Amino acid sequence: MAYLTSMTWADAFPNLLIGLREGLEAGLVVSILLAALRRTAGEGGRVSTAPVWLGVVGAVAVAASFATVLTFSTDVLSSGGQEAVGGLLSVLAVVLVTGMVFWMRRTAASLSGELRSKVAAASQVGAGALAATAFLAVGREGLETTLFLWTAARASGETVSPLVGAGLGLALACLICWLLFRRAIRVNLGVFFSRTAFALIVITAGVLAYGLGELQNAGLLPGHTWMAFDVSGTIPTSSWWVTLITGVTELTTRMTVLQVVAWAVYLGVTLTLFVRAARSPASARPAPETGPATGAPVPRAAGVPTGAPAAQPVGSGLLGRRGPWTVGIVIVAVPALVATGVVLFLPSGGSASDGTRVTVTSSGCADGWSTAHAGAQTFQVANRSGRAGEINLDNASGAIVAEIETLGPATTGTMNATLGAGQYTFKCLMSGRGTTSSKAVTIDAGSASTGRAPVAVKRVSVADLQPAATRYRAYVAPKLATLAKQVEAIRQDIAHHHMDTARKDWLPAQLTWDEVGAAYGSFGDLGDAVDGLPQGLPGGVHDKDFTGLHRLEYGLWHGAGTGELLPVADRLKTDVATLRRKLPQVTVDPTDLPVRSHEILEDALRDRLTGAADQGSGAMYAETEADVAGTRVVLNELAPLIEPRSPKLLPTATAQLDSLDSALRATRTRGGWQPFPDVPLARRQQVDARIGSVLETLASVPDLLEVPLSR
Repeated sequence: MAYLTSMTWADAFPNLLIGLREGLEAGLVVSILLAALRRTAGEGGRVSTAPVWLGVVGAVAVAASFATVLTFSTDVLSSGGQEAVGGLLSVLAVVLVTGMVFWMRRTAASLSGELRSKVAAASQVGAGALAATAFLAVGREGLETTLFLWTAARASGETVSPLVGAGLGLALACLICWLLFRRAIRVNLGVFFSRTAFALIVITAGVLAYGLGELQNAGLLPGHTWMAFDVSGTIPTSSWWVTLITGVTELTTRMTVLQVVAWAVYLGVTLTLFVRAARSPASARPAPETGPATGAPVPRAAGVPTGAPAAQPVGSGLLGRRGPWTVGIVIVAVPALVATGVVLFLPSGGSASDGTRVTVTSSGCADGWSTAHAGAQTFQVANRSGRAGEINLDNASGAIVAEIETLGPATTGTMNATLGAGQYTFKCLMSGRGTTSSKAVTIDAGSASTGRAPVAVKRVSVADLQPAATRYRAYVAPKLATLAKQVEAIRQDIAHHHMDTARKDWLPAQLTWDEVGAAYGSFGDLGDAVDGLPQGLPGGVHDKDFTGLHRLEYGLWHGAGTGELLPVADRLKTDVATLRRKLPQVTVDPTDLPVRSHEILEDALRDRLTGAADQGSGAMYAETEADVAGTRVVLNELAPLIEPRSPKLLPTATAQLDSLDSALRATRTRGGWQPFPDVPLARRQQVDARIGSVLETLASVPDLLEVPLSR
């Protein structure tokens, strides 16, 4: 009970809605089948409902078997394989659920008639056919629900909360169906399904975004470094409102362009089509009537047509001619046997060739780990804790020897390590729980003579990053002094109506600001005032809050005069002076620097090289070159921490940055920067390719220098 009170209800709510809606659909199908069977039996006739219930049990067996295969088959995949399968199944779940929403609206008017005719036909064949009819009618709902819940569990990084939410939803659906059957309540189910469809579409849009993100991480789709936004450093992800939004919509604080576009397009198109379908005359529904099975008002689609002629009575002979047990064995036992066979024949991950298998549980970390040998070895880490988390293998001094950055629930990750003499302990940092540790395992010096372990490095702390932040602050101060002089030069140009000179002087000032790079995120409102963009402002380029360097750029390249631009330059001069004065009090978060090492060029790719930041100067490549310079500064400050952890990273990144600089210089002509439209396509593509390569390399820096969360 204590766990239920602390679990993430934001993860449970969407699945409660899924369980409730799918459970009601399946429950209504069962009610229709039972009602049609009794009507087929005729007045006073007796009929056994066992075949219908046997079909229902069979459908549940198939859904449970499907869930088992999904869980254990992905469990033995690599992390990339798990991401690929999870992404593909997420997209499939979106397709199925979207189809289900529109199918329910489109076929509602004929659903009961179709099911009744199938029951009448099946009753003439035998109980086995009747059981198969119930099995097929309910089975689709079960498979859809299973796939969607499995996807939701992966997306949330939590197993228990989604399952508890779905269980509560299914239980509530069963209760409602029972009350309808007993005529205890009257529910307009047509309105219910229509209203909940909107919430379901929003949830499904988030699942689509999650699935595409998984496919990008697996390398099956491009663009995983093309970020639409990343507010993880500014928004407290542990706050209740962020957790609620993320749990309900599956939207996160860091999403790629593809994810955001797909989410918006899916939501806009699907909601529009659904609303149009609701307003069309063909979608009009007859008034609710009292169904013979439930005695409660249900849409005509969910009840049995009144006045329908009764078929021949069905008595005990139905079961006598052909008992349902043969069909029952097929539809109940076979799925379970198939699932068992699949699980048994899957690679266990525990053989000597695959490595040592260790298990993370809800209460322990690699509890069964007791022996280790020197040299290179592989660990298969199975997560049975129901939560996502980070798994580390530490030596006696607390330094990390090997790690799995993120291990999802019900998945297995591979950890490669080279161990020498010493003592080693697994540390499990699971979300929402404290750190748990395994028993220490010792490798003696004799057995370690054949293995040469790499130098382990300790976790990064805020204190480790503080010197880099201090050095960077010292770098920023003279840059702002230079910027102040450049802004004054622009102001003088504008005051004397020398607009051509002002355009020439504008670019050096903008490049100076761009070279500040990693610090601008710490300047808050002053940073926006100096270099803000019009995107997102109500008035766009004419909004009063659009100020600073880019406001001057827009005016200088769109024919603005002195009267319009001089106040902008005066305010910019004041804002830069204020920033210089407050710089000693500005807190540069040390943990931001590793993120900025990747984010500066990521922003350049998103804003500069797409033209989003350009206000008329066409200086995207010049500004990108300044971003490269800012990135080099950050990497230089972080070098003492990066080199012992990844010796090849900085040489690789430096070579790639040199190559990017070369590609950027190739866009110049006659000593000047060409406007973006004038640059040949081949050279633009070369810049894009090289910035993509360096971003791939720098993407590991934030993880490499991540400060562990306090737990």
